[in-house]
Amino acid sequence: MGVGCQNRNRRSGELVVGSPQSSAASLRAMAVPPSGPQKTFLNTCLKLCRRAAGASTMLPSLVVSALFILLTLVLANGARRLLDRLVKDSFMRLLLQEAIAAFELCACCFELIIVADNFGVSAYGIFLFLLTIWWAFNWGDATACPYTHIEDVVLGNTDIRTAVLISAFELAGGMISFKYVQLLWSLEISETHRDRAFGECFTDLQVPVLYGAAIEGTATCLCRIASNALSEFKPRFSTAIDSFISTSLVVAAFDYSGGYFNPVLATSLKYGCRGNTLIEHVVVYWVGASLGAVASVFVYQHPTVQKLLFGHKEKEE
Repeated sequence: MGVGCQNRNRRSGELVVGSPQSSAASLRAMAVPPSGPQKTFLNTCLKLCRRAAGASTMLPSLVVSALFILLTLVLANGARRLLDRLVKDSFMRLLLQEAIAAFELCACCFELIIVADNFGVSAYGIFLFLLTIWWAFNWGDATACPYTHIEDVVLGNTDIRTAVLISAFELAGGMISFKYVQLLWSLEISETHRDRAFGECFTDLQVPVLYGAAIEGTATCLCRIASNALSEFKPRFSTAIDSFISTSLVVAAFDYSGGYFNPVLATSLKYGCRGNTLIEHVVVYWVGASLGAVASVFVYQHPTVQKLLFGHKEKEE
């Protein structure tokens, strides 16, 4: 699933998304359900919720997934508005905006795993395309993606400490999202949610580690170059074009590395899943994507690329 090259970029206004492929949940999906009185209480609550939701007659699964995603978008948007009213310090507000954006991104992509597993990559791609457009218009200065801050460090726009701090808030928001997802999945309102809340998860990496890192890095580089070019050209429907490019790259990498293009997304959804060690996960989804993002800075600024992209424009000016 691809939601990494689709994070919001403060400088260019584009989204940088990465993707979760069709697997089970994540490390937290392997958590052991509560036991004893807690389990009895939880089961009672779930039965009541199922009755209230009419779960005895299952809603159409795709409709449930769409409503799940819509609920997440509404909650995240409400949290952002509340944050704007209550938090006056601009830097603290940015940190919390990043956490909210990462939470929203990862929670939606957990559900996109359900969509991909049960309705195919085409349905997944349509959902992702629409979501990336929504995020581009609603995330403000947030990116929910660590390598955008690494780019800022390379360009001299921020320092390493700030980049690490922002990335930590993003990672926290992404990791917390599973508890929210687990709660909703536990309701089992649709057939596709059955046994997913506490099920096993497996890695999306289907190629050797170095190949996976190369795929994540190359696709991230291409995505960032396209986004930066669109932000300068500012063509009509640039957001939709950017979303189409990122979604296409995600779908292309879907069966190989999962097409995450976002370290926070990959870690929140797949860290600890069977099939990869910690080192392999970091190499593919953190090192690979981050090197691709850094490479995009230098490739984009190269005179040959600038001339290729903007040569005619400069002559007109």
